[in-house]
Amino acid sequence: MALISPHDLKTLHRLFSQELQDDVTITYFTQRESPLIVPGQECEYCKDTRQILEELTATSQKLHLVVKDFVADEQEAGRLGITRIPAFVLQGHVRGTVRFFGIPSGYEFSTLVEDLLDVSTGTTHLSERTRAVLSMVDQDVHLQVFVTPTCPYCPRAARIAHQLAIENAHMSADVVEASEFLDLVERYQVQGVPKTVINEQVFFVGALPEPRVMQEVLKALTRER
Repeated sequence: MALISPHDLKTLHRLFSQELQDDVTITYFTQRESPLIVPGQECEYCKDTRQILEELTATSQKLHLVVKDFVADEQEAGRLGITRIPAFVLQGHVRGTVRFFGIPSGYEFSTLVEDLLDVSTGTTHLSERTRAVLSMVDQDVHLQVFVTPTCPYCPRAARIAHQLAIENAHMSADVVEASEFLDLVERYQVQGVPKTVINEQVFFVGALPEPRVMQEVLKALTRER
């Protein structure tokens, strides 16, 4: 059974045909499909995540899905910063690193669609003021945005983080589906979403506007000096 409705597929096909500029590759890391599952290594959402990505990329010849095995392709996973599955990286016109950990369902599906458009063109909707501040960031910044599929405020926080990474080579941004990675939820004491973690130094909850997010990024960098 399809996970994306026929109506939504038609809408995506029309949107991508009008808005996609250059090719985008989604490199997806999953577990090897086998009837023999090793206890403790189950990936509950891997199959559905792959199906969503297959249905999504089938709507445009400019979208490409590359499927990797998390174990067999361990070196590439490490190079791309993939530490758990399901997870995928968007590659195209992106200066930093844009990653998703977990199934891109619910409200977060819109985050993925908008990201694909940005990575296809290499441009974002960040304000000129934000771009000016972002241009001064010359140290590595790692943002983790914890989300849930039912949170209507999460896409705004996720999109800002991913746009920063699209625009700046020093930025890597992860959107993490909280309910799938409870160890991270416990580590970062995620009690509400969206919650953003910057360089393990700065934490905030809520979908802050761009200027406030940049203030928090600069605060994290200042604490490391």
